[in-house]
Amino acid sequence: MFRSLLVLMLVVFVSVGLYQRWDERFLFWISELQVTAEAQAASIWLPSYHVTVPGKPIAGLEEGEVSGLTYRASSNTLFTILGKHPELVELSLTGNVLRRIPMTGLKNPEGVEVLSGDLMGIVDERQRTLTVFPLTDTTTEVNARQQIQVDLGFPEAGNKGFEGLGWDSRRQRVILAKERDPRGFYSLPLPSKSGPAQGIQAINIDDVFVRDISSVSFDSRTGHSLMLSDESRVLVELDANAKPRSFISLAAGFNGLGRGIKQPEGVTIGADGSIYIISEPNLFYVLTKSENKVE
Repeated sequence: MFRSLLVLMLVVFVSVGLYQRWDERFLFWISELQVTAEAQAASIWLPSYHVTVPGKPIAGLEEGEVSGLTYRASSNTLFTILGKHPELVELSLTGNVLRRIPMTGLKNPEGVEVLSGDLMGIVDERQRTLTVFPLTDTTTEVNARQQIQVDLGFPEAGNKGFEGLGWDSRRQRVILAKERDPRGFYSLPLPSKSGPAQGIQAINIDDVFVRDISSVSFDSRTGHSLMLSDESRVLVELDANAKPRSFISLAAGFNGLGRGIKQPEGVTIGADGSIYIISEPNLFYVLTKSENKVE
């Protein structure tokens, strides 16, 4: 009986490990140990990060489903999107609500990103659209139907469509991440008019060991990107060729996390390199590099 139970536990462990791609993660971790200091300095280098704000509830957003996160340099603030009753929400770098902007014309907004100039982008998973609109300090509401709105395709995707949205400021291209079944990574030029998306290109991410993609963010300082996975509970750094450069686990006990980040939905990186993560229903996290760590 004991032997049978042990065999069953072993089978379950191996099955879960293969499903979560733990073997690939372990082998990549071994390769991380051999990366030179110069290569680390030229990267975001996630192993050097430590959680300094471990899941602060965002007051006032208890009823909302936060999804997506972006940093806006001109205001030195963050923006997230509420899905149940669409609203664009501006946050301070400490996770306090500064402004709420009602959105109409959206069904299931998932990703939000500051684009070129004063433009903001929002991707809607159910409608399979990318909406581009100007955002100013005086904007009080946005009707997505009156803005530039492009069809991203994949009509069969359902609730497994586009979730991640980023802006590659070096190449002046939008980054799109499809959640799963299959997961996908794409880029396209900044849309200038409504209609079908033009010039969309697939990016190979076969080497990235995640089950799904919930958010992406581009770091203009290094030219690398961050990819957040809910199911795999990891944050991965990708180089300019979308190859894994570093990663950290978001499970309990790692990188200063007393509790794991449950259902992480948005990630972005600030001007000083601080990383911000938001999770459903409304928790706010900050990760800081060791040399900048504030106790």
